[in-house]
Amino acid sequence: MAVVALWVFVLVPFAALAGAIPAAWGWGLSWADMAIAAGAYVLTGLGVTVGFRRYLTHGAFKAGRWLRFGLAVAGSLAVQGSVIQWVADHRRHHAFADRDGDPHSPWRHGHSVRGLAKGLLFAHVGWMFGRDLTNPERFAKDLLADADADADADADADIGRVDRLFVPLVAASLLLPPVIGLLATGTWHGALTAYFWGALVRIALLHHVIWSINSVCHVFGERPLKTRAGDRAANFWPLAILSFGESWHNGHHADPTCARHGVLPGQIDISARLIGLMEGLGWARDVRWPTPTRLAARRRGLSP
Repeated sequence: MAVVALWVFVLVPFAALAGAIPAAWGWGLSWADMAIAAGAYVLTGLGVTVGFRRYLTHGAFKAGRWLRFGLAVAGSLAVQGSVIQWVADHRRHHAFADRDGDPHSPWRHGHSVRGLAKGLLFAHVGWMFGRDLTNPERFAKDLLADADADADADADADIGRVDRLFVPLVAASLLLPPVIGLLATGTWHGALTAYFWGALVRIALLHHVIWSINSVCHVFGERPLKTRAGDRAANFWPLAILSFGESWHNGHHADPTCARHGVLPGQIDISARLIGLMEGLGWARDVRWPTPTRLAARRRGLSP
């Protein structure tokens, strides 16, 4: 029963979206809307996965100031919270994964069907309402560096500036799609449909996918790699493409600072491919790629 409820929980939003596309095609959806929505989804999604999670939270690679700033802006445009608070929440999650102190564990209400359903809803979205805010001084102190200290701190000060500009960046994330739609079509109707698909639907879809990493990927899937005691992070393959590789969550929790989450054969990890491209261009350095020794130390028999 819990597995059935889980699949319904994951698939219903995608089914609703798939049904809406043909119904709206020609009068409320166009190729321009699709292109705007897809472009915004990729930009902001990778801003979260590569920028917020792998780079700023875990230091999976190093980057120059302009790329650091750009990744922080791209992640902020996803409208999932200000950069410093996001990083603090995620580091706290790793420190207490699925134990007391985890800001969004789906197991907080027990293992019964009712408790798990309640926990999934909490981990997916409920934790953001009336929550105990994570202390950035404890979990993101490096991002609160003094801008006057030295040149490296100036880069950290850039993160502080992006953090303080979160509300204007949210406005930009909402308003840029209709502006592009207006310029592309020359009509207010084109601006309106671009706003609906490129802003509202895109943000909702990305939120559902990323939030599913917090909820679904701590309940259902494979756990081929060892994690800390009590940590139930799992690999959930159906979300691998839409999450840009984030749903290889067991791999991430087994080795949080690794630049690649999909470390096993056949695990597509688009975010890791982007990091590899940035490394090849000289934009990223000191990338922490998985090694056979580290991987072997974490392997175990497959478990449900």
